[in-house]
Amino acid sequence: MADRVPAYRRIATDLAEKIREGVYRPGDALPAQRELSASYGVTLMTLRQALQELRDQGLIVQQAGRGTYVTPAHAAYRVDTLRSFVEDLREQGHDVTTEVLSFQGGILERLRLLGGVPAIHQRSKIAEPFAAKVHSGNFRNVSLYEALTEAGATIARASERIIPGLLGDDHARLLRRPAGSPVFVSERTTYGIGDEILVEDRAVILGDLLEIRAERAATRLSLQWSSVDLR
Repeated sequence: MADRVPAYRRIATDLAEKIREGVYRPGDALPAQRELSASYGVTLMTLRQALQELRDQGLIVQQAGRGTYVTPAHAAYRVDTLRSFVEDLREQGHDVTTEVLSFQGGILERLRLLGGVPAIHQRSKIAEPFAAKVHSGNFRNVSLYEALTEAGATIARASERIIPGLLGDDHARLLRRPAGSPVFVSERTTYGIGDEILVEDRAVILGDLLEIRAERAATRLSLQWSSVDLR
């Protein structure tokens, strides 16, 4: 009976078991396709059929020119709190690192990595006088909200708009995903106690690495739904 099971399906089942048992952990790279096809004694075509099965099950992601990876554990970006991306993600136990790409003229550009995998590109316009009081080196370990507080700002509220989008060429290079991949685009304006703008922030978030969750309570969160103009 086992002989009637196609070879690609047996390979897919074996790899799926190894992923679930932790032989290959979330975010790990699988061996190269030629190495895998040789170890299973099948052609590359058969091996690629097996990988297609795993991709359809959501167990792996394939990145052009880089290889095949076990799908990283999804992180949740919560919309019911006034906190930074890093604070949200670290509280959930994710390994988050920040690369500061540039900081000029009050514009801070950062790349967020989850478990070493690029996940978020963030561009923040910091208002004066606070832009002159913060230093780019701090942002590798300190959130922007923390830095603003240390610089004397009082953060009161934020208005945020999150819409679906597709990855453009520039962001595709930075986030190491094919152009056209699904993303969330967050546009957030953070205000001070006197309703002055402290930060205007735009983040491009990989849709296959993060999901958005809201915790609802009568006095804690108000969500407004509006249609997206597709023209």
